[in-house]
Order: sequence, then structure tokens, then C-alpha cells
Amino acid sequence: MVLASPNPIRSEKILPIELPIVDLSLEKPVVAKLIVKACEEFGFFKVINHGVPQDIIASMEEAGFGFFSKPMAQKREAIAANNPFGYGCKNIGFNGDVGEVEYLLFNASNPLSISQMSKDISNDPSKFSSTVRAYTEAVRELACEILELMAEELGVPDTSVFSKLIRNLDSDSVLRLNHYPPITIRDCKDRDRSSSYNHSKVGFGEHSDPQILTILRSNDVPGLQISLQDGVWIPVTPDPFTFCVNVGDVLEVMTNGRFSSVRHRAMTNSSKPRMSMAYFGAPPLHACIVAPPDVVTPQRPSLYRPFTWAEYKKATYSLRLGETRIGLFRKCREIDQ
Repeated sequence: MVLASPNPIRSEKILPIELPIVDLSLEKPVVAKLIVKACEEFGFFKVINHGVPQDIIASMEEAGFGFFSKPMAQKREAIAANNPFGYGCKNIGFNGDVGEVEYLLFNASNPLSISQMSKDISNDPSKFSSTVRAYTEAVRELACEILELMAEELGVPDTSVFSKLIRNLDSDSVLRLNHYPPITIRDCKDRDRSSSYNHSKVGFGEHSDPQILTILRSNDVPGLQISLQDGVWIPVTPDPFTFCVNVGDVLEVMTNGRFSSVRHRAMTNSSKPRMSMAYFGAPPLHACIVAPPDVVTPQRPSLYRPFTWAEYKKATYSLRLGETRIGLFRKCREIDQ
């Protein structure tokens, strides 16, 4: 079991590797090949020329920072009783994981829910609500474009096999704004050990994303790290002109293990606040998650038993942040042992 720890583990290794960058303005067959290659090798990549208008991104970022800059008493007014959506601080999930993070969580497929939440979040709820909806719609279209290119390159005749799950009106997609306050001098008890001591804490512990695909945007402050092997972390260089895209557990299942849902974390290691805006594209609760026949071959037999997103979501909520969920649904559990 891997739990969110308060400080980096000394035995960890940091590996300075740049993620692949995919230019979405290139010819579609070229883009599709680059995306699939990145998903197979990294599970993470960046996209440029993504088509999401800069004014929509800027408005969403301004709205997010505006909320997180409020006094705690006002932010706590956005906590919804018995509702996963709304404001949260420190606590991650339902099983005791914590981090140096505060967040806002929205039901990305329910405009009414967004409108109702906005009344507790902003002094101008109509503007805030329209900002969230515009951003969500834009990144959802980006996610669907990428998923359809993936399906085409994988040789799946129905190129909407992944994207239609996100476009579905009952999609369980969410938008999460994570705010990582800067580490202050009083937070750093060990600052006098060395002039080069790296003041850092785990903001959001090691995990994989359970959904289909994540579209992530952060301000120009470092913190995101991915792990392709145990104990080795690759810092993701922040870039205000790109989106980070990563494979979720469901997409790993639906590509029959060809793509990997890679573990990642966020560190608070800067004197500046960091805010990430993550769109998690998810299927409807009743959707059956299974690999299309085109990615199952005698050489690569089906690895996972069919399950619904509701089943997988229940498994996700029953475990700690760093625990592996996907292995629970393999046809041959001994493969993971």
C-alpha cells in the first residue's frame, strides 16, 4: 500500500525527462500515431495548438484563484453536506488520505449542479457558472478529439467507442480545481540544515486516475511528477500554452492494457501558489467497461473482466489513494502478484 507521505522519501530518484509534445494542428494520421506512441511509452503527454481559447482558460484560472484567495470562513460556505461536490481542504477521498491541497469539485456533466454551487462560491454566480461551463465544454471537446484519434490509430471501426462515453448526458465526468498554497518559512522546520535544502511536501499523493482520460492545465508553477517505475519520478515542466493529457484506468482496460494508467503526484515546492484544473472524463455509472473486440487478439487475449463504471467507482472509494484498483478486475489475478 502506498500512502500520501508528508515529505519526499530520501531514496527516491528524480529523472529529468521531457514528456512528448503533440501538435494537434498536424495531419490527423500523424497526430494519431504520436498520441498512441505517447500513451504506450509514457501514459502522459502534452498537447499544443489544442483549440481551447486562451480567454476561456484565463477566465477559469482567474475565477479559481479568486475563490481560493477568500478567507477560509467564506470558502467553507461552499462545503456541501453529504455531497462530494463543492469545497474541500486537506482531506482527499474518504479513507484518511490527506495532502497540502484545497480544492473545488464540480459535476462536469450537470449544468444545474454547477449553477447551484456557484451561488456559494462567487459574488457573481451567473458569471462564475458560465465560466465553468465554457471551460468544461471546451476541454471535453478536446478530450473527445484525442480519444477519437486514439481509436482510429488502434484500428477500431467505431472511432467514437471511447468518446461517446464522455459525450453521454449521463457521463460521470468531473472538473477539479486543486490549489496548492506555497510553502512558507514557518512551514520549513529543517530550513537551517542546508542552504540547498529543498522545501517540499506532498500536495496530492501518488495515485492513478480511475476515469477514461484526464485533461490537465496548471499555472506556470512546477509540482506535477509522474512515475514510470517504482521510486523514480519525472517532474513535468509547467507550460502555460499546453495541456497535459493522461490515460486513466478505464482507458487502460478498454485498450486491453496497451495503454498504461501511470501513477503521478503533486508536490508543493515553490514560493508561489500552484493551481491545477483537471477535467476527468468518465463514463455513465451504468456503462459496461470492456475492450472492443478489435484490440483483443489471440496474441493479446482479454486481460480484464467486464464491469460497470459504478462497480469501479465503488472500488476506488473503498481504497486508499495509493492502492492499485485495476488489478482487482483482471481475469487472472495472479498476473499482478
